[in-house]
Amino acid sequence: MLENFKKYYLLIFVVFLFLITIFLFYLDFQSLNKRLTFAMLDVGQGDGLFIESPTGTQIMFDVGPARSILGPLARVMSSFDKSIDAIVVTNPDADHIGGLLDILKNYKVGKVFESGTLTDSKIYQNLREEMKKRDIPDILAKRGMRLNIGGGAVIDILFPDRDVASWATNDGSVVAKLTYGKTSIMLTGDASIKTEKIILSENTSAQLSSTILKVGHHGSRTSTSPLFVKAVSPTYALVSDGKDNKYGHPHQDTLNTLLSFGAKIFRTDLLGTIIMKSNGENEVFSFSK
Repeated sequence: MLENFKKYYLLIFVVFLFLITIFLFYLDFQSLNKRLTFAMLDVGQGDGLFIESPTGTQIMFDVGPARSILGPLARVMSSFDKSIDAIVVTNPDADHIGGLLDILKNYKVGKVFESGTLTDSKIYQNLREEMKKRDIPDILAKRGMRLNIGGGAVIDILFPDRDVASWATNDGSVVAKLTYGKTSIMLTGDASIKTEKIILSENTSAQLSSTILKVGHHGSRTSTSPLFVKAVSPTYALVSDGKDNKYGHPHQDTLNTLLSFGAKIFRTDLLGTIIMKSNGENEVFSFSK
């Protein structure tokens, strides 16, 4: 009887060790397969970018126009996940902030970063009231800020470098660089050539060089100067634009500039949501309409 008892507990102990070993192998496998996710969501004529760090921190850069963000966002986030750590509003125009009320109604938002440019639009004023009501910290993004989002992924704010309250909203856009290992993404909002010149004067080409360029202002010719593209030297250029939009974005001049520097161009109007995953060494793209 005692012998059977010992055998029984020995078997349990062996099974326990086996399960622990499998769990440790799983953790090692997970650590080797950590990924940065970056998605340019198909929100029509606007910007809505989703970032998830290798450790699960989730940040959005802009949230598109009203009633356009929730569907695309649900394709890259779990339906059980109802929180977003931070949202960066690169400028307060409707095609960048219109979806924020939809987000606030469906997700818990940790904090919001803004450029400091102002608008008297009703939607902007309503959103500020809603954020205040929900006690969401509202932070001015400034050059020199570094957001450590986990797993070695960081976001460096390059602009604004000054008070832009009186500036045109596009000129005062937040510009930032996301870096994870050898993968980097230049995030430009609607930054104009004026803004690009300031950034070029304050940073070396090595500091600006990026794997991916989020093309400024939906491919408008008021952004994406040859000097800026040369400094960034992107392998890929991503354009967020609405199909058959009334502005003619992206402009052919801008596309020609990108092509002249060898960038491969991906557009939401042609491909839908653009999803990039990186292990810090290599990038893999997929598309979802």
